[in-house]
Amino acid sequence: MHVLISALHRPSKPTGVCRHAANLARCLADTDEITKVTILIGAWQDHYFKTVFDLCSNKIDVISINIENSSLARNGWFLWGLPKLTNQLQPDLVHLSFPLPFVRSQFPCPVISTIHDLYPYEYPENFGKIQAFCNRRLLRQCIEQSDGLTCVSQTTLDRLKFFFPKRPNSQKLTVIYNIVDFADIEPEVAAFFKQKENVPFLLNVAQHRKNKNLDLLIEAYSSLLKTQQIETSTDLIIVGSDGPETENLLRLIQNLKLETKVHLLASIADRELYWLYQNCQAFVVSSSIEGFCLPLAEAIHLSCQVICADTPIFREIGSLDCIYFDLQGDPIQNLAKAILQVQRSPPVADRQPSQFSKHIIATQYFQFYLNIVSEHQS
Repeated sequence: MHVLISALHRPSKPTGVCRHAANLARCLADTDEITKVTILIGAWQDHYFKTVFDLCSNKIDVISINIENSSLARNGWFLWGLPKLTNQLQPDLVHLSFPLPFVRSQFPCPVISTIHDLYPYEYPENFGKIQAFCNRRLLRQCIEQSDGLTCVSQTTLDRLKFFFPKRPNSQKLTVIYNIVDFADIEPEVAAFFKQKENVPFLLNVAQHRKNKNLDLLIEAYSSLLKTQQIETSTDLIIVGSDGPETENLLRLIQNLKLETKVHLLASIADRELYWLYQNCQAFVVSSSIEGFCLPLAEAIHLSCQVICADTPIFREIGSLDCIYFDLQGDPIQNLAKAILQVQRSPPVADRQPSQFSKHIIATQYFQFYLNIVSEHQS
């Protein structure tokens, strides 16, 4: 089976959606029944797909699309360029790694889409009023046109059914978790730490968006530093690409005089991220809403001490030894107390949750693809 993955996306630095697409390509390439994986990216993504993600497989063909990185150009290519290229390549199935506008009748094969979240409906603050309205229209059009939808969690599937109770009767739905795969990666000291040996640090991995509550994390960290409840040498590392909240975060860091203590990193290689997970004092997730949260799954897989907000999705994919804090009441103090609690806790046992394994998820995807392709052919 030949699977074409559309991963052409706006960000010029790695994001969770890009990581999802790369992990999907790798896991499919390791499946005997998949003979070829073609992954489509924008020319501006070429650098980090080659340097950050390991796509070294003779089954994987990466095609870089040279168009302008603008909303108009990207959406135009989705509507006309993607079906044209699909007709040329003749894959058995097209997998959209995130919702995008397309017309199903223009494709010669089934098209499925990954639904990561329902942010345009649940958290429009991430986009602004006009952009949220446009994203809702785009999401609805994609859902209505897709032959099948893969949701990254049961929580996401439940929200999908709530916001879209009426969908095509023939449309297939399934839940398939994101993949956690560090099997072929050797950890490497993050470049930032090569001049800062043995500095303790807390870690967060998230794009700079409102729902990530990074301001909450920074304020809780600042509170602990000022009251000397944690070592004054402790740093806070936030790994993630810029977003709507970047300016607010930089302003907050400056106001709290934490310029030398809070570090915003981006575009780091998987081997450096692996090292950060392995060496952090604790991994902290402060988000109020998530569709899945791949960094949380990665941190659990690598046996980090984990602190996360007490929300349905984190309870779904989290482990029993995660420390949960309440976003209600005084969330800053609740998070600060959780950080202190984790510092008093013993190291967690090695854990590699099977539900995130490459083999299991590859099998789930292939079975889902097979059902849809077989029905299309009949």
